[in-house]
Amino acid sequence: MEISTLAMYHCLAFVWYFFVAYSITHVRTEERPSEVFLYGGQWKYLTVLNLVLQAVFYGVSFLADVLRLIKKLRCAKCIITSRDLLFSALAFPVSTFVSISFWTLYTYNRELVYPKSLDGVIPLWLNHAMHTAVLPFALLEILALPHRYPAKKKGLVLLGSVTFLYISWVLWIYSVTGEWVYPLFALFSPFGLAAFFAGSLAVIVSFYNFGEFLNRMIWGQSKF
Repeated sequence: MEISTLAMYHCLAFVWYFFVAYSITHVRTEERPSEVFLYGGQWKYLTVLNLVLQAVFYGVSFLADVLRLIKKLRCAKCIITSRDLLFSALAFPVSTFVSISFWTLYTYNRELVYPKSLDGVIPLWLNHAMHTAVLPFALLEILALPHRYPAKKKGLVLLGSVTFLYISWVLWIYSVTGEWVYPLFALFSPFGLAAFFAGSLAVIVSFYNFGEFLNRMIWGQSKF
């Protein structure tokens, strides 16, 4: 894509994710199921955190495009490095994980991840904006322009650190409230839960590798 076209696309994507994140944080409070929005509010859900992550990524991407358009290449180079690291290590694997894991569990038993009581609170379009559209956006970003992937160790350390922080946040919420963020977790023993978290980490790492593979197949090898 031409830089001007990329700038327009990234701007629209940023506005879209900002709007979706705003919408989910302003659902009608009087209709929220009490068992869902307890300690931590919406910020305990990976889906909502991913919306913020995507908004930040597209905001950074738009800034990089603007700097390139106005020929501020030295500043643009720094922002592009941050953009590519953010996309490769976080934005792509997390959005892919959110979409695929949600719909897999939803198909198996929706009560484990998205209780039916939410249907009267969260509109259908918002559900798909949070859990469906994030995957096509991620794939389109790979098709739109090449991203320089970091060294494998650097990318996986960043992804693993963020995953560890989220798991710690989930465990902290349980220690405070005695309730799991997702009903699914209540089905596991402590050992089973540890295995589930380890398996989830393995899956999200595979999505990191998949993103790198797609980027390399389409644009060739390019690393920091």
